[in-house]
Amino acid sequence: MQAVLESQRTDFLAEGPVSAATRIDRIDRGIDALVRFADKLAEAVHTDFSCRPREITLLTDIGASITPMKHAKKHLKQWMKGEKRPTGFPLNLLGGRSRIEYQPLGVVGIISPWNFPVSMVFAPMSGALAAGNRVMIKPSEFTPATSEVLETMIKSTYDPKEVAIFTGGPEVGQAFSNLPLDHLLFTGATSVARHIMAAAARNLVPVTLELGGKSPVIVSRTADLEKSMERIMLGKTMNAGQICLAPDYLLVPEEKLHDVIAMAQQVVAKMYPALLENVQYTSVVNERHYQRLSGYLQEARERGVKIIEINPAGEDFSQQQGTHKIPPTLIPEPPEDLKVLQEEIFGPLLPIRTYREFAETIDYVNSRPRPLAAYYFGNDADEQHTVETRTTSGGICINDVIMHISQEDLPFGGVGPSGMGSYHGIEGFRTFSHAKSIYRQTRMNIGKLSGMLPPYGKATEKSIRMQVKK
Repeated sequence: MQAVLESQRTDFLAEGPVSAATRIDRIDRGIDALVRFADKLAEAVHTDFSCRPREITLLTDIGASITPMKHAKKHLKQWMKGEKRPTGFPLNLLGGRSRIEYQPLGVVGIISPWNFPVSMVFAPMSGALAAGNRVMIKPSEFTPATSEVLETMIKSTYDPKEVAIFTGGPEVGQAFSNLPLDHLLFTGATSVARHIMAAAARNLVPVTLELGGKSPVIVSRTADLEKSMERIMLGKTMNAGQICLAPDYLLVPEEKLHDVIAMAQQVVAKMYPALLENVQYTSVVNERHYQRLSGYLQEARERGVKIIEINPAGEDFSQQQGTHKIPPTLIPEPPEDLKVLQEEIFGPLLPIRTYREFAETIDYVNSRPRPLAAYYFGNDADEQHTVETRTTSGGICINDVIMHISQEDLPFGGVGPSGMGSYHGIEGFRTFSHAKSIYRQTRMNIGKLSGMLPPYGKATEKSIRMQVKK
């Protein structure tokens, strides 16, 4: 990996300014490869999950890779243009000029997660390539079949001096995070991010961290319950809830709790009349995560907490062969100290808490670590404004969940324990660029005119009086 990094950096420096045509060519090759390998990638992801719908992979992994690549290709010439900036008085009147030029950083590292093992490579890579960088990739070891296809795909598409990929386990990931890259983007768990950031800090490598947290859903008394629960449960069951932006818990009016439960059951039954043998319902990715989620439910049962499985066909999930499916499960009014309320769920479990006054929802959200997303369902403008202005989260979606990530012109990122930095669109281009400040001085002898040129005298005192005042 060190040798590849040095090779990429050497080639990057030898190339000099990276033309728009070169950047577009690299993006075009990526788009072409995604189209050519789409079916193989879908098969590989299905293998890694033991059951993951082809449609979900094509929509949320392949399509969600091609869309940002096309967006970057369309806009990068405009993004590359320098920006004129105002020059301070009196230098502006004397001919001084200020501007910013965006330069590639050099070599960008991407550590991608297992839940969307394709798009979490190509979405950030679109910004890195648009900015003119070289790229090194470390995919997750939890999706080995997908990583194998990605490796074949990358090697057949790019010179290793342009884009390189390194598969393997935690030891490879640890070595990768210790590389003296020019920027490192990590998508994954907050607990792992602490180690990634510490490793990067040893080389002063700047990082973008896309993490998670417990994204709240506030359901107003003014919400259309059927539409709201359809969208909420779609977000919770898509990829079996294994999404960093998935709804993590609901806050609903106490008098609507039973209606919310009934509606959740109704909309899930429409989407998935059966679950166990249904190839459109995703399995939990592996035994480790299946046991983790099962442990949350077992703890709740042992504490006497009511658990509501949404199992429309009444199937026996203890008898499944080769998959790790868990039915969508509601957990009304769980005690605050349960792990399902304390830890990011990343699965099809949904705690539901109730409130009497709307202000309680704001206080509750603000009492917890800042999440990657917050969701409000309702039609009360004052409530919506309150959620937007009095809570802090990476992003907010109104009357839907997750969909803000699909907007390429909105930056995507977290805040505090849910992440730092952002990408998508122009923000991604700028994340992977250096905004170089350039000032061109006037031909006049500014040092003498301003009194900065020794020996100091009357001109110096005049300049001081102009600046040191209220």
